[in-house]
Amino acid sequence: MELRQLEYFVAVAEDCHFTRAAKRLHVAQSGLSASIRALERELGAPLFLRSTRQVELTPAGRALLVEARRALSATDAARDAVAAVQGLLRGSLAIGSLQCLHVVHLPAVLSRFVAAHPGLEISMRQGGSGELIEQVRSGRLDLAFVSRPARCPDDIVVETLAGEPLVLACPPGHPLAGREQVEPGELVAEKFVDFPPDWGTRDLVDDVLAAAGVERRVTLEVTDVHSLLDLVTFGLGVALVPRYFSTKTDRVRFIDLAGDVPSWETAAVTGTPTSAAAAALLREIHADPPAT
Repeated sequence: MELRQLEYFVAVAEDCHFTRAAKRLHVAQSGLSASIRALERELGAPLFLRSTRQVELTPAGRALLVEARRALSATDAARDAVAAVQGLLRGSLAIGSLQCLHVVHLPAVLSRFVAAHPGLEISMRQGGSGELIEQVRSGRLDLAFVSRPARCPDDIVVETLAGEPLVLACPPGHPLAGREQVEPGELVAEKFVDFPPDWGTRDLVDDVLAAAGVERRVTLEVTDVHSLLDLVTFGLGVALVPRYFSTKTDRVRFIDLAGDVPSWETAAVTGTPTSAAAAALLREIHADPPAT
């Protein structure tokens, strides 16, 4: 089994098409197809279900995809390690991030990082924490900035960057708007606006309210902070959000939660081993003052 075969296999699996994968890799389709067939013969199992329109992974193909991505990621990490010893950073760095990342001013950090390492190709995507963590585990991302998970998988490295208390966000005319503090259990009759499951603060808020005996109704789900705060502004629900959301609007009342409520933590997640480029970016972040 050759690394080139794994690279071809992963490309076909991601594109679900031999022709598109060949174009992306700048290779002849016949050569790519022959390489996949050779890999299937070596493994003794078909990896794809082929049709005239697209291809789909077989159960054997799905099992191989996870390990193939890890193998290619480990190979990249090995190359990066050698380059780092030589005082160079080159290759690629794939980053994932929550949509609203308060603790790190990522555009400013990346601007300096790219200027210092012009040979490094950087890509970035946004998503929910669970999705981004899984992409780090599978080798599709080198580094992700996420909500710290309650349970951390063994095959990733999780580093907490900062913690932020949760507060209640409600419209100014809400009955609780004049309070200094509110108990989570008092929210039992409220309608909620929140992010989808596994996105932003959603999982932590679910846990906090469940611990207070609140079976809440999430009537509206959004994937961006400003939409959430706009819905709260117009009285369509309340939300539990990190305190720094209060810097984004003056049309919402933000009230502290009483009691021992867990903080929302932003964390950096890397694979094992951590690539040299990801480690270098984290060092740059630690040298950068927190975003305000």
